[in-house]
Amino acid sequence: AHKAVVSTQSTGDTRQATPMMTINFEERVYASDVIYPVAVSVLAGRKIKILNLENHPAVHNTMEANLRYQLRDVSIFKKDGKPAGFGVCSIEGRAAIEPFDNSVPNSKDKFTFKCHRSAVQNDYSKPQDIYAVNGIKFHPIHGTLATVGSDGKFSFWDKDARTKLKGSEQLNNTITCCDFNHTGVYFAYASSYDWSKGHEFHNPQQKNYIFIRQVKDELKPRKK
Repeated sequence: AHKAVVSTQSTGDTRQATPMMTINFEERVYASDVIYPVAVSVLAGRKIKILNLENHPAVHNTMEANLRYQLRDVSIFKKDGKPAGFGVCSIEGRAAIEPFDNSVPNSKDKFTFKCHRSAVQNDYSKPQDIYAVNGIKFHPIHGTLATVGSDGKFSFWDKDARTKLKGSEQLNNTITCCDFNHTGVYFAYASSYDWSKGHEFHNPQQKNYIFIRQVKDELKPRKK
């Protein structure tokens, strides 16, 4: 499972064969998400483009991610039914939460967190393995989120409580992407090689899978 790497952002109607509009960016686009009237795209060089889709779609803001390494995915979250911010993830076992409203300096709603890393030994006798976070998606009802990574695991998180809700068992292959259905009842994730260890670790005999999990109450926020 590979995402197309292009330097344009297109908007369109699925009933038409050609896009309604194309916006050219200065860098390659790795991932995008849309909740009308906002779209967010992550680019090479850790750049983030925030687009306003009302009337004539255009770039509203350009910013640099609060992460130090290449970005892999982006997902918009809502508050009171409206787009309120987004999450991004990177190849360095870390994700970041960014509110659209940056008028409050040092806001508690803006932070980064570590994920998809091996456990640290008490005596630090073994180095920590850090994996790419390939996907991040917010639950459409609860506002909690899921991340998936090169460690072959998925994790559920409560961003407001800043806590991990659940972690999965490790698969035999990396997890490359994930998403929820529109009601938030099902969580789908794909297992295939993400090339994070280079071509020499690619096994053409290994099958690719798509898993669908009924999540029910697993994504409910932590009670305060």
